[in-house]
Amino acid sequence: MSVNSVASALTPRQEEVKARFIEVRGTWSEAWEAVVRLDPDFLEAYLRFSAVPWRHGPLPPKVKEFIYIAIDANATHMYLPGVRQHIKAALDHGATGAEIMEVLELTATLGIHAMNVGMPVLAEVLSEMGRRPAPELDARQREIREEFTRVRGYWHSSWDDTLQFAPELLAAYLEFSGVPWRGGTLEPRVKEFIYIAFDVAATHLYRTGLKIHVANALGYGATPEEITEVMEIAAVLGVHAVTTSAPLLAEELAARAQPPAPQPPE
Repeated sequence: MSVNSVASALTPRQEEVKARFIEVRGTWSEAWEAVVRLDPDFLEAYLRFSAVPWRHGPLPPKVKEFIYIAIDANATHMYLPGVRQHIKAALDHGATGAEIMEVLELTATLGIHAMNVGMPVLAEVLSEMGRRPAPELDARQREIREEFTRVRGYWHSSWDDTLQFAPELLAAYLEFSGVPWRGGTLEPRVKEFIYIAFDVAATHLYRTGLKIHVANALGYGATPEEITEVMEIAAVLGVHAVTTSAPLLAEELAARAQPPAPQPPE
């Protein structure tokens, strides 16, 4: 049962907040309809919070939408209603399908953090046990590191243990993660914004990667204000506790408000 199928007309206050939301954010959904009916004051406060990047941020609208897509689509969140909403909005702001696909490809790299986190732990335990092999690189490992640096534009010590213990995995990951860097259309600094977005998101909070990609973005010419805006957009992710649950609450309240079904005569 949808919120709109049995609901009464909005009050003037609810209509006011809804109109302001659409004016500022350019979108509306059944989830927001449930929220505005249940608590228009909350929605108005959220609008002020989420609108800061839209009113003051330097990023173009379609790049803002790319950030939302990365935050919603990444493997630690996978909030599909938001993905669809922000894909539509990005297209409305002039994004191409190829650009949005590139955002998704960049976002798909998040899983490699299993290696960035896990391999140093393996190396640490082996060292404690006196079993860690010498960290000298062979010719193949040096080749992988050089190719990584060439394609991805950087090298960081967080890759060292993966290079030592799983060089062929790292080589395969480079081929995978390098697709947007070899043939993508997004500017390098925008690519880095995508990494920043899912690393800083509350569902991930991967500080090592965040620091790497902030430095990379600055190196590609990003401004502190642009990077701050990426983080401001990520900061509103928590509202999905409301957008996923408010429609359920509205449905349960509506069901309880309906008169009981008539009983057949005995």
